[in-house]
Amino acid sequence: MCAKATMEDFEALLKESFEIDTPEEGSVVKGKVIAIEAGQAIIDVGYKMEGRIDLKEFANPGEQPDINVGDEVEVYLDRVENSRGEAQISREKAKREEAWDRLEKAYAAETRVDGAIFGRVKGGFTVDLGGAVAFLPGSQVDVRPVRDAGPLMGLKQPFQILKMDRRRGNIVVSRRAILEESRAEQRAEVIGNLTEGQTVDGVVKNITEYGAFVDLGGVDGLLHVTDMAWRRVNHPSEILAIGETVKVQVIKINKETHRISLGMKQLQEDPWDAVERAYPLGSVHKGRVTNITDYGAFVELEAGVEGLVHVSEMSWTKKNVHPGKIVSTSQEVDVMVLEIDSAKRRVSLGLKQTQRNPWEVFAENNPVGSTIEGEVKNITEFGLFIGLENDIDGMVHLSDLSWDQRGEDAIANYRKGDTVKAAVSEVDVEKERISLSIKALGEDTFTEAVDGVKRGSVITVEVTAIEEGGVEVDYNGAKSFIRRSDLSRDRGDQRPERFQVGDKVDVRVTNIDPKTRRMGLSIKAREIAEEKEAVEQYGSSDSGASLGDILGAALKGDKN
Repeated sequence: MCAKATMEDFEALLKESFEIDTPEEGSVVKGKVIAIEAGQAIIDVGYKMEGRIDLKEFANPGEQPDINVGDEVEVYLDRVENSRGEAQISREKAKREEAWDRLEKAYAAETRVDGAIFGRVKGGFTVDLGGAVAFLPGSQVDVRPVRDAGPLMGLKQPFQILKMDRRRGNIVVSRRAILEESRAEQRAEVIGNLTEGQTVDGVVKNITEYGAFVDLGGVDGLLHVTDMAWRRVNHPSEILAIGETVKVQVIKINKETHRISLGMKQLQEDPWDAVERAYPLGSVHKGRVTNITDYGAFVELEAGVEGLVHVSEMSWTKKNVHPGKIVSTSQEVDVMVLEIDSAKRRVSLGLKQTQRNPWEVFAENNPVGSTIEGEVKNITEFGLFIGLENDIDGMVHLSDLSWDQRGEDAIANYRKGDTVKAAVSEVDVEKERISLSIKALGEDTFTEAVDGVKRGSVITVEVTAIEEGGVEVDYNGAKSFIRRSDLSRDRGDQRPERFQVGDKVDVRVTNIDPKTRRMGLSIKAREIAEEKEAVEQYGSSDSGASLGDILGAALKGDKN
């Protein structure tokens, strides 16, 4: 009975000894360095077990191993015995387990952890967090893109854990979060010391198309391109360079967003204060074309003072031409001040006003009635356009082409490019119109022909053509037409064929139209007038004499 109890006690003690002295695989145990040889440290982990670990596992990134004989270290026991009868141990895994415990506590408490960037991978960098390797995305390295990460490599610095998964072995950290937090504190302090209107010195950190960011000592302010100078600045790089120290004025501070607006031109004298005095209306000045648009061109009169030459004020003659075909950027031009609006900081300029109105010049050099010569530039349904001096045109209306032909017929005699002569009929400077006449240079045969002829006159004409509707006749070179109904008082004699070309006929003038250049002629009207005159002279309505007797007496009286 006693022996049996003693045996059970021995087994229990033996089992307890195994449990205490024999480490469990997959755990972290303490060991002692008993030797260093061949680049390895030999470590006694107890229970007569020894293992080997490469010295590099005891070194931090970029440093030499820090291990000596007699040092106590924690190692990770992979296997109690390997093929060589030694314990398979690892310092890195021990550090990793220790690090994960520490990092999980920091992640839960949202506290910072120290680490060092030691490698570059796709999309970012690797960071040693004292035994655990984390991923640092490229976007989380700094508040702004980092072109050269060399100075950050191997440098021990704080990081913020963004995400971690122990089962998958993933840790994501951020250096940017630390910088932003520190930056926010610094910004708040710097902004608290700034006031709107204050003048400060700053360093240009970055330049964009719309402005420049200026470091005011821990906080950046935006210097917009429109606040750099009173003159037009096409790009900030024209007047600023990265790293340059500049003096700026604090224009506005947004306490909520911590955004600061800066200005440089506010420290300079505003040229607009003297614009009305320096550029009186109607005065002419030299300027430089700075910008060209569809609606006009901007001309700089001095630094900070620009005016607009509207497209309608660019040329007397080029009405529908793009401003870029009249002036070019950087060209020096003479302009006249037309209007100034100081409140809106606008100056209206004129380019054409610096040159004489070509219609005025033409009117002075070519009075009404003078003869000009020019090229046919265009032919329209209502007349010809003739090119004149100084790129202006004059128009010959259809009615001014010929004395003898209808305008529609006369215009067919002209072609583009023909050189013609014409007389100046009218010059309207205000409406920019010049009226010309080609027919004025020729003889007015109609006016000469009808000179002294009045309505009711009896004239002798010559038959020149027989037509179905009447006959064409000529009077001193003026053509007219007698309709069939006007050929005789008697309907039976209203036959054109009873006349022959060359016949001389007496007719009565019923109308003279200078516009159509036609005379209204009638044989019938002449016969009726003669009959009336005979009745009045040789008879009366109650005499009983026949019309034949009266006309016979009248004819006999004429013979006597």
